[in-house]
Amino acid sequence: MTPEPGRAERDELLRRVAPDVRLGRGVRMYAFVNLYGCTIGDETSIGTFVEIQKGVVIGARCKIQSHSFICEGVTIEDEVFVGHNVNFINDTYPRATTGGARQTEADWTLVPTVVRRGASLGTGSTILGGVTIGEDAIVGAGSVVTRDVPPRAVVAGNPARLLRTLPDAGG
Repeated sequence: MTPEPGRAERDELLRRVAPDVRLGRGVRMYAFVNLYGCTIGDETSIGTFVEIQKGVVIGARCKIQSHSFICEGVTIEDEVFVGHNVNFINDTYPRATTGGARQTEADWTLVPTVVRRGASLGTGSTILGGVTIGEDAIVGAGSVVTRDVPPRAVVAGNPARLLRTLPDAGG
């Protein structure tokens, strides 16, 4: 019996991810990804050497480029571009220990982050916890996003600052 077209590729894909990962239809991913406890939407592409942690939700038709790190607490809506080596941070005051003992999950507070539909995050950008990046916004390469980015805003720098606002899609 010949397997249906694409079945062998999907079976290989499933061998590379933890069993608690929910993959949408047509997800493409390359070797050496580390996914666990996350949800990936339909037709999303995930590049080599990407880590996506538990509780992350990534929408449909997103493109996650190589070497990116998407930590717990991040929600990425549909049609978002995440450039190479983009990093998210989910802890406002990271520490290795509390009172001399190694920290556990009980010793820190998760700070959620949201990237709205159609946004683009440039290569090497860092997104601090607690921010929302607005719909269709663009974050320039190498930027450090420390506060919310409005919809259709173009920001860049360290810290990221507003450069301009894109016109409405209908205008």
